[in-house]
Amino acid sequence: MRHVRLKRYINPKRRIFHMQKKNKYRILILGLAILVFNGCCLNSTVIHTDGSLVEASYHYSLGVLLRLDGQVNEAAAELENAIAADPASTYLKAELVSLYAEKGDHSKAVALGEEILAVSPENSDLHMIMGGLYLNIRENQKAAQEYKKVIELEPKSLIAHLYLATIYAEEKKYDDAEATFVKLLNIDPDNVMGIYYFAKLLSEMKRYDDAASMYQRAISLRPNFESAVFDLASVYEKQKKIDRAIEVYRNYIETNPARINLRVKIGDLLIKDRRYEEAQREFQELLKSDSGNSEVRIALGLVYYEMRRFDLAIQEFLRVLEKKAGDDRTRYVLANAYEESNDNKSASDEYQKISFTSELYTNARIRLGMILKKEGRLPEAIKILQESIIKKKDQAPLYIYLSSLYEENKDLPGAEKILKEGIDNLPTNIDLHYSLGVIYEKTNRFPESIKKMEAVLKMDPDNAEALNFIGYSYADRGLNLDEAEKMIIKALKIKPDNGYMIDSLGWVHYKQGKLDSALENVKKAMELMPSDAAIIEHLGDIYLKLGRLKEAREMYEKALDIDKKNKSLQNKLRDLIKK
Repeated sequence: MRHVRLKRYINPKRRIFHMQKKNKYRILILGLAILVFNGCCLNSTVIHTDGSLVEASYHYSLGVLLRLDGQVNEAAAELENAIAADPASTYLKAELVSLYAEKGDHSKAVALGEEILAVSPENSDLHMIMGGLYLNIRENQKAAQEYKKVIELEPKSLIAHLYLATIYAEEKKYDDAEATFVKLLNIDPDNVMGIYYFAKLLSEMKRYDDAASMYQRAISLRPNFESAVFDLASVYEKQKKIDRAIEVYRNYIETNPARINLRVKIGDLLIKDRRYEEAQREFQELLKSDSGNSEVRIALGLVYYEMRRFDLAIQEFLRVLEKKAGDDRTRYVLANAYEESNDNKSASDEYQKISFTSELYTNARIRLGMILKKEGRLPEAIKILQESIIKKKDQAPLYIYLSSLYEENKDLPGAEKILKEGIDNLPTNIDLHYSLGVIYEKTNRFPESIKKMEAVLKMDPDNAEALNFIGYSYADRGLNLDEAEKMIIKALKIKPDNGYMIDSLGWVHYKQGKLDSALENVKKAMELMPSDAAIIEHLGDIYLKLGRLKEAREMYEKALDIDKKNKSLQNKLRDLIKK
């Protein structure tokens, strides 16, 4: 049978030797493979007297060629044949471990690797291979042990130090990661990848100055290291050093003028820094050399949008759509621009052109509903949202917005019904459950609203809105004030600058009789939400309780200017005037 197989492989019609003809270097590689293999076997203590070395060499060499040709399964089979001919060869087995890993057969690779290491625990190359294997199957602890063993055997192994440090970083063991990077750079101070990944670690640790210094070092050693350039600029951006970030990109562009994406990044940074005129000039310069670049033209349109020059923004977006009619992203911002310029008809037309397969479909339909509502065409808005839900039953925002339209139409049962339909289709969606709890409260079903908010907190214990809802609801009714206070304080730890939640805490303190604290919190809430009539009314109530009648009257009058039909406020002001 062996001779039959040999004949099969020397047939010139077979792919393996046809492959050799296509690449003269494969013959050289084959020769080198035989020399390497024979050298490893000559160092072995096993004496081959039956031709097994020749057969093993043949299968091994054939496996090398098959592997080069991408035939990994066939290569593994040949290596297995080689091992069958020379079962004592740890070299062949280590090669097979690597090949199993390459073909994705991790269980076989691990089993064989562990078998070899039980016999040859000092094989540092195999420990490296096993480290990579364990990383691939997400067994980081085992991978770390393998890299530690490599370092024990080869204390100057740069790659083992690098992998070990990155494992520590991934597991948030920052001190261990930093110590390992320091050891690596003591071995080779100019190791660019070690410097680069150390910089990434320092950035993750928010040691931005140290990270920037490391990125600069990496770039000085490898000036065209683009990832380091992007990361350095990102560090400066996190530090709000926008000019430094721009300088990094401009320095790189000097030697890489074709990198238009970096010019776009500069423009984006200028937009974030609200330097719109500079961003405009940046994009206009780019368009002089590349007028057909749609991304740059969209960016310029967005600059005009931010400058509220909607006519110019519309022109740029239309130019893009002339060439890319199916670009829903551009069509969406075009519709936004029409809407901002009060051209609701054109905005509606563009929103309706966005296909239901687009990720922007949901937003487009909601915006369309908003336009119809603003124009007083509420039934049409409701119909549009109903039709949208038929096409997109998995979009919670559609149910929530349709519920708000029913509510606007004084149809609270309809609002409740559509939210329940949404929950039937999306039972774990927190926003739908929260919205239904609000409807229960508006229909005077207090126990049901609290029960629904408690269900939200079971799904998300840190849901600040649900915590605040329950806390404020208790406070407003004078119930469970200590529990209400705890819930609102927890909500404020999650969202410390939320005006509504600060007002809720003030209102709890008002109900508890802690008037000084109540006044402090509600005044702070009013600074954050100066146009909220309920918060202003609360401040008036506190002033009234403190006996500061003039200030109370000012607050009630201010609240009534905002909420003119509020009968409760009207009564409070009338009673105060009588005093």
